[in-house]
Amino acid sequence: MNKLSIIKLILIITASFAIGYIIRGVYLPTDISTNGQSSETQKVWICSMHPQIRQSNPGKCPICFMDLIPVETPGHKQPLGSRQISFSQEALKLMEIETSPVQRKFVETEIRLTGKIDYDESRIKHITAWVPGRIDRLYVDFTGTRVIKGDHMVYLYSPELISAQAEFLQAFGAVQNIQNQTSEFVRRTTQATLEAATEKLKLLGLDEKQIEEIQNTGRSTDNITINSPIEGIVIEKHLSQGAYVQTGTKIYTIADLSELWVKLDAYESDMMWIRYGQEVEFTAEAYPGEVFKGQIIFISPTLDTASRTIKLRANVPNPSGKLKPGMFVRAVLRSAVAQGGLVMDPQMAGKWVCPMHPSVIENSKDICPICQMDLVTAESLGYITADLPDEAPLVIPATAVLITGKRAVVYVQVSYEDRPVFEGKEIILGPRAGDYYLVKEGLAEGEVVVTKGNFKIDSALQIQAKPSMMSPEGGTAPAGHPHSHADMKSQEQPESEIEQTMCPVMNAPINKNFYTEYRGKKVYFCCPGCDEEFHRNPEKYLDKLPQFSNHKH
Repeated sequence: MNKLSIIKLILIITASFAIGYIIRGVYLPTDISTNGQSSETQKVWICSMHPQIRQSNPGKCPICFMDLIPVETPGHKQPLGSRQISFSQEALKLMEIETSPVQRKFVETEIRLTGKIDYDESRIKHITAWVPGRIDRLYVDFTGTRVIKGDHMVYLYSPELISAQAEFLQAFGAVQNIQNQTSEFVRRTTQATLEAATEKLKLLGLDEKQIEEIQNTGRSTDNITINSPIEGIVIEKHLSQGAYVQTGTKIYTIADLSELWVKLDAYESDMMWIRYGQEVEFTAEAYPGEVFKGQIIFISPTLDTASRTIKLRANVPNPSGKLKPGMFVRAVLRSAVAQGGLVMDPQMAGKWVCPMHPSVIENSKDICPICQMDLVTAESLGYITADLPDEAPLVIPATAVLITGKRAVVYVQVSYEDRPVFEGKEIILGPRAGDYYLVKEGLAEGEVVVTKGNFKIDSALQIQAKPSMMSPEGGTAPAGHPHSHADMKSQEQPESEIEQTMCPVMNAPINKNFYTEYRGKKVYFCCPGCDEEFHRNPEKYLDKLPQFSNHKH
């Protein structure tokens, strides 16, 4: 061997020892001291992105080059439970932990809805022919015309009307010619005949004024004028002048736009917050920034299976006529939430409401002056009317909850010393109301939960193989990067089970947290990278494994 070869060999050996020392400094866990005992003053610095990186001094992660953060040292004044962890004040500042108390209070949820404006069906009227005949004249020539109640709409010729008027005039004349000596029976019969003739004219469409005019002039007419029954807009013109009609044929359709409907779609998940009679606010594209208000008057009893939505309807006053049928709207419905997710409205306490007209609210049992239906109690419509503190639900901020599958985990601060202790708890949640979750089980009023930084606490528990969000039983730690051949584990093993004291790849001290199962036995490494190297070419390292020294592939 020449001098140059000797120098190369020395450099290779020196480099190998240096690499082994560096890896030992990066990956050796700080809870193992030189004599195998834990140190109360030693800190562990880890990477928040790659929690398998553990170091005894501040620095940067060798994988992502992020600053390492300190976590608890094993030597705590009081023993910690399996779900507990503690951090120094310096670590808490770096982790930016924020907390909030569990409290009872009434919270409000907002339901976002979309929909469009439509006609109020109860305010649409049809002008029809009350007798067969011919349309001699249409006073309204086109749709969109505004009319008021009593305006002339149709001039209709009807032969049937002529005979009805003749009967009326004959009955009227008979009443006028009755003598005083006529019997009471004849007088009553004659008067009844006149009343029947008058009623027939009314049924044929003549009003009191027109009948009075026929009575005064004594002449019949072969035409009838049909007037508008309401004030509104002509939205349909069904026939043209000169058309022949039968009884009941539609001629015009008039809509009163002083009140409109807003038809909304609500997702089925939001139905628990929606009640009959609730106030809803909405905006229209035509009037940005202007807020209109309405009242829920109908909740569909069926679900639209195509869109998975429930159809709602709201009554909206429109005195200025700004809102037009067909406009697209975005609505917001707000609900105050009591215990059990029920909707609370103290203003409805002891009130009686019409199930057809929610604007009718009375202080006692009565009937609706509009539809004559019996009023019902507000409680029967799904309201909770008490506003006592005992009715307030137990709530926590939504950011405090880590949800995975069917489990919900929160971290509670159980100690307020210089080194606060945090404990993981599994809880049962109620529905979400805005920025809060209602709590069914698992927490008590006054407890303090972590609302920011809970993921960092959970990662630290995973590093220590304690129960966490993803590992409810503990015993597994996440790897820094995926391994295609190995099952990396972090559960602490007794010293007697460790069959390998040096890493077979780097010949460096092993880390008990990193091992894999190979051919039914455990092989320990100093870092996850050595595990990958081992599985790329395991035969290269078999001779370095005492437990495999007598076995070959």
